[in-house]
Amino acid sequence: MKLTLRDIWQALIGPDAAPLGPLADHVIADVVIDSRAAASDHLFVALRGERTDGHLFLRNAFQQGAVAAIAEPSARSLCDQATFVQADGTLIAPEGKAPGLPLIFLVSDSLTGLQRLAAHWRATSPAVAVGVTGSVGKTTTKETVANVLSQHYNTLRSAGNLNNEIGLPLTLLHLTPEHQRVVVEMGMYALGEIARLCELARPRIGIVTNVGPVHLERLGTIERIARAKAELPQALPPADEGGVAILNADDPLVLAMAGLTQARVFTYGLNPEANLWADAVESQGLEGIHLRLHHAGKSFHVRLPMLGRHSVHTALRGAAAGLADGLSWAEILLGLQDVRGQLRLMIVPGLHETTLIDDTYNASPESILAALNLLADIANGHRLIAILGPMYELGSQAEAGHRLVGGRAAQIVHKLITVGPLARWIADEALACGMQTADVHPVEANTDAIGVLQGMLRPGDIILVKGSRGAAMESIVDALSRPKAAGAEPA
Repeated sequence: MKLTLRDIWQALIGPDAAPLGPLADHVIADVVIDSRAAASDHLFVALRGERTDGHLFLRNAFQQGAVAAIAEPSARSLCDQATFVQADGTLIAPEGKAPGLPLIFLVSDSLTGLQRLAAHWRATSPAVAVGVTGSVGKTTTKETVANVLSQHYNTLRSAGNLNNEIGLPLTLLHLTPEHQRVVVEMGMYALGEIARLCELARPRIGIVTNVGPVHLERLGTIERIARAKAELPQALPPADEGGVAILNADDPLVLAMAGLTQARVFTYGLNPEANLWADAVESQGLEGIHLRLHHAGKSFHVRLPMLGRHSVHTALRGAAAGLADGLSWAEILLGLQDVRGQLRLMIVPGLHETTLIDDTYNASPESILAALNLLADIANGHRLIAILGPMYELGSQAEAGHRLVGGRAAQIVHKLITVGPLARWIADEALACGMQTADVHPVEANTDAIGVLQGMLRPGDIILVKGSRGAAMESIVDALSRPKAAGAEPA
């Protein structure tokens, strides 16, 4: 079974697809929101964004092979060569022509139309859904959980970080009858958003990684962030229907969610009170981590190809998902050895025989502290340099979060370069904690950081580059990478 025009009709119009005739069984190859990605037999969803309006590109999508679109009524004046399907099922063909392809399904709101289609398609699939949310670590957790479950089940995972009201529906529309599990990441900017994503995905297993100040600027308080993340365990089915809430026992705000769910609670962490816990944690630098797992009276010594002590919690989440879903320990441990999709951090050969740690995907106080701790683990006599950028959306905690990072940096690195006004707090705190003025370089832009670093490089230096996504610090990595950086090893 594949998505067809009949499914789109049934999701948006109603159960009777007779007016489409033979067209009803036309198969949709894929669903896209970028007209440039449209190809033969695709469905194009015309969304309105902050910078552009997808309705302006309907013609482009059809020229590239799309056979249908979901759009708002304004499309009537923008594309006169398509057959329009109105909300009541009426077909309006181009003048002088019979109804036919391409079809434009008119809806009051294109995003809602995409979500209705995804909910309809999800309802046809018996696959068990696993939802992952939290302030930090969602994507690596999603990948690890999918790697574990893939040892036993045919598993679909959301691509990259498609974790919002657009990305999650697009993932669900890739479900096929062969899929037995689907692992989806759930992000949010406001209260109610995760609840809406749960309505679409219908997760039976939910994992909460942690609660931190990411998006504090939007939600105002840590407590409101916790309320938003708690929408996942609250949406799970009761324990007697198979619902399982996998909660971080080391985070009090996450652990408190145990009282908000009807699902069975399964806890993980470094706390021996957790259902699944770890100790004897040893970072082996770029070679991975070693730990001992404990569950139900059994213990396992495990060496994993994950970097940094913070990866222990990622491994615990993957193992917890496997245990909650009935996998054997042999399957779980094999899945934890799989590093597919975990491309957050790259080890890149740098200029002048240096090593770059490219961790520029995003940043929060917790993730920068983890990256600094990784630097300390792999130091082995090398000079350590950190280029740290701003952390956005911390709201009232912006100064405290940056200063927390600065204090830790002073304990670990030999040279510190900070980029931008917000990151100046990192530099200030590092100086206040004892770093010498000659070793701390606050600059305004990425280009300035490149210039400063190029003047101080020595063979053997290990350089961490990290900042919020909006700071585009990958440009620093590009400038400092050795010409053959295409062979960089994903970590």
